[in-house]
Amino acid sequence: MRIDQLVPAFHRGDAIGDTAFHMRDLFRRSGFQAHIYCLDRDEELAEEAVFFKDFPPPSAGDVTILHFALPSPLSPAFARLGSRKVLLYHNITPAEYFLPYSLEMAQLAYLGRKELASLVGATDLGLADSEFNRQDLIRLGFRRAEVFPLYVDFARYERPADRFIQDLVKDGRTNILFVGRIVPNKKIEDLIKVTFYYKKYISPLVRLLVVGKTQSLPKYYHSLTRLADEFYLKSEEVQFTGHIPDEEMYALYRASDVFLSLSEHEGFCLPLLESMAFDLPVAAYDAAAVPGTLAGAGVLIRDRRVDRVAELVDILSHDDRLREEIRRGQRRRLEEFKKTDWGRKLLDWLRA
Repeated sequence: MRIDQLVPAFHRGDAIGDTAFHMRDLFRRSGFQAHIYCLDRDEELAEEAVFFKDFPPPSAGDVTILHFALPSPLSPAFARLGSRKVLLYHNITPAEYFLPYSLEMAQLAYLGRKELASLVGATDLGLADSEFNRQDLIRLGFRRAEVFPLYVDFARYERPADRFIQDLVKDGRTNILFVGRIVPNKKIEDLIKVTFYYKKYISPLVRLLVVGKTQSLPKYYHSLTRLADEFYLKSEEVQFTGHIPDEEMYALYRASDVFLSLSEHEGFCLPLLESMAFDLPVAAYDAAAVPGTLAGAGVLIRDRRVDRVAELVDILSHDDRLREEIRRGQRRRLEEFKKTDWGRKLLDWLRA
């Protein structure tokens, strides 16, 4: 029996790519033939994934899994297959977030939602990487949907960090960290406002570190740099690092005082778990998948008033007793996440 995965773009270090890679190895260890087929891939992954044009037609007894996060030619091809079909949904950001910045991105999000709905009748099992995403599938009419989280390779976070970067950033400033795409639903403008308030009313020794690709939506990114300029925040006070190597990102996790997210829409939010892995206290806005991912750990923010969030950041950064209490709760959440045998659950669903 074959269990094949279809992934529009297969990249190393990407959460969807890493999940597909892990699932393929799980299937092979369990005695199945398993391959990954994609439309695009990193050159160094040529031996790990095959282009979809070479995808051999599956039999009725095979299983085909489509990783869905954006519209692509894989969707109609998936719908026509005669195999048993599983859709793994990784979320689509609502189109309205992109409208002020990119009509193309907004249209892509709109078409993605429409394409997802078209697969309801063609899918035997829907999987979602959070309960929030599972509810999306239920609302669209998928007959059966289960939660199957993103694969997280916690061992990678034990690798050495860049000591130079870590020492450079630990210079007495309060370091506020955010990791994620530079896109409007992340509300990075609110992080800049919090940093401004902190600098003016709490302490001038503050730094906002934003880790993520700045090219995803240039118009939005430039609006953020203009906002920082309008608040007279210097380059050392608001730093957009762009995409950086893992060892540099690990250094920033270790050198930061708090991970702060005011994002309004998250399908899972892997950086929350990454922060826990680095024992970094988390504060995140109570929206979308965030409460499910935190599962009682960290601090859920329900009031995004800039002054209150800035004061919270200061407390979380300097109250050692509270920091340790939060860390204990985050460690419990991590252990709970790690001990669930998601691989066995997935195989049970597929066998059924």
